[in-house]
Amino acid sequence: MSEAIEHQAPTQYSVHPPSQFVCHHQDKLLPDWSCPARSMLIVLQSCDCDLLERSPLAEAQKRKLRQQFLKLGYAIAAQINQRGHLAALFDPRTGLPLLARPGALRLDDVAIVQAALGYRAASSHGCSIVLHPTWGRAVYPSTLISSAAPAVLEEILSEMRKAVDDRAV
Repeated sequence: MSEAIEHQAPTQYSVHPPSQFVCHHQDKLLPDWSCPARSMLIVLQSCDCDLLERSPLAEAQKRKLRQQFLKLGYAIAAQINQRGHLAALFDPRTGLPLLARPGALRLDDVAIVQAALGYRAASSHGCSIVLHPTWGRAVYPSTLISSAAPAVLEEILSEMRKAVDDRAV
């Protein structure tokens, strides 16, 4: 895990090969993709509250962190596309891809985190959340899938982090 590209609330990201679920069901997640998914970016954002409990604060946090992920995800996707690869952000609220036509299946960010990172999950009222080893139930997961190799995605993230660091100087 690495520090966030943008320095807001604590954020972690990690790059992985696609999970078995993504590989096996890519045609139902991203029906228009003619090339295989080769990498996944998992973004975990720390929250100010427990997300398992339904509350106005939790709902506001989810909206805020979703917007932060979309801003970051669209910027990363643009870099991936400039290099000739495909990218799909999955809306954490719906599990449907943005930047690609939805298929018959939705992506479960919590299941992706469990498969890739081995983190446990908790459920309440039909909603699952990640149990982060440091942040507990106060974590918001998001996923981007790309046709770029993991090393290419890591390179893009490194370049974007350096650009943010250079602007801060």
